[in-house]
Amino acid sequence: MFKHFLNLQWKSFFRASSFKTEIWFKILMIFGALYFIAVFLALGVGSYFMIEKAGWGDPLRVVNKFMIYYLVMDLVMRYMLQKMPVTNIKPLLYLPFKKSQVVNYSLGKTVVSFFNWAHAFFFIPFSIVLLVKGYSPIGVIRWHLGMMALFYCNNFINVLVNNKNVIFYTIAGVLFVLGICQYYEVFDITTYTAPFFDALYDMPWTAFLPWIVLIGLYLTSFNYFKKNMYLDGGLATKHTEAKTEDFTWLDKYGKLGTFLKNDIKLIKRNKRSKTTVIMSVLFLFYGLLFFTGGIEAYENPVWKIFAGIFVSGGFMFTFGSYVPSWDSSYYPLMMSQNISYKEYLDSKWYLVIIATVISTVIGTFYLYFGWDAYLAVLVGAVYNVGINSYLVLWGGAYIKTPIDLTSNKKAFGDKQAFNAKTLLLTIPKMILPLVIYAIGHYTINPTAGYIFVALTGVVGFAFKNWVFKKIEQIYKKEKYKTLLAYKEK
Repeated sequence: MFKHFLNLQWKSFFRASSFKTEIWFKILMIFGALYFIAVFLALGVGSYFMIEKAGWGDPLRVVNKFMIYYLVMDLVMRYMLQKMPVTNIKPLLYLPFKKSQVVNYSLGKTVVSFFNWAHAFFFIPFSIVLLVKGYSPIGVIRWHLGMMALFYCNNFINVLVNNKNVIFYTIAGVLFVLGICQYYEVFDITTYTAPFFDALYDMPWTAFLPWIVLIGLYLTSFNYFKKNMYLDGGLATKHTEAKTEDFTWLDKYGKLGTFLKNDIKLIKRNKRSKTTVIMSVLFLFYGLLFFTGGIEAYENPVWKIFAGIFVSGGFMFTFGSYVPSWDSSYYPLMMSQNISYKEYLDSKWYLVIIATVISTVIGTFYLYFGWDAYLAVLVGAVYNVGINSYLVLWGGAYIKTPIDLTSNKKAFGDKQAFNAKTLLLTIPKMILPLVIYAIGHYTINPTAGYIFVALTGVVGFAFKNWVFKKIEQIYKKEKYKTLLAYKEK
């Protein structure tokens, strides 16, 4: 039966209209997977010796001490990126398949996920090094199997809590607070968690506990999906109280105000758009990686511009890159009306510009790290307004991904957003400002680098009308391809 399901999945992949996009995305994913495999292998082989050389103590105990953060970060990354067990059950419900077979197959797909077996590239070589260094073979095997069971527990926890934002943000928030408390020596959670991971090696019977929990989580997931596997369950609608918001103060801007009102209501009322706003707020703190000097690789002055662009342009990249996909549910209706593409694109442009200005004002806390840090944010904002605001709208014409506003599914990206054209547009978005700054910085001085990037943004802003005509032509050219793509679910 599993072979039959795999055959159906294989045909679905090759017959999909997005097959070419899938191929490009899979190739990129393969390279990404190979990179992370190489990183995990290097850490698995070298962690023992690095810890030993640094004199931090017993390498196994040191790894166990920080394992709680590893596990929680793994759960957070799964929530954001791991695909959930999705099977089209409509054509299967009237066929002679048992529900248990369909559910087992769906859950089995998550078991073989890269997020599960990728950890083996760290734990297997690390365990081998422990054996070579004279650790107890039975203890190492117990520890290794117990740790792998815990990561599979994460897999099924993610299945159960997926799309439950309260749980996700609570876990992420608790992790952040605990990390800050440990950094400033206020509270050390590892004092209480490390003994459990140590026990997996020291005490034989504790190695069975993660496996018992794993079996319990699998059975819970199985029963949950089996119980809810009904056609009418997916068709049922959730009734909520309707609220009216006028935003009459925008009426004085004519049709532009009408579009802006629709976008503001869309952001306030829908789960997916609210998540996007939260993500853009998180981008405000991205500069801490570059301006605090905490990461040696980011100390190159060119990276400051990279940080400034993301700090000020978080909303621009998370929201603007998916124009017009935000309106996919009613885009065909819009295109049947007497609506000017210029007016439509203008409203989106003003929305991302307003968000950029707000982000730049909030980003004034980077003054704490010096004028140079905040100057990078200001210059990045100017470049975003004058160049990147056009590029995200331009790229949106090629991202034909319908968005479900009521769900956070794929909230952190979608495979159809990756194609040759959108990838090429990342060059002027991200790489060009770094090159421009580097020219000024290394040929004259750092101030010249900032001036060059800012002038590029100002010149781009001066050509707004001409650029918008070109973008409007692209949207008109892609109109019918976009309408066809939005019909697919």
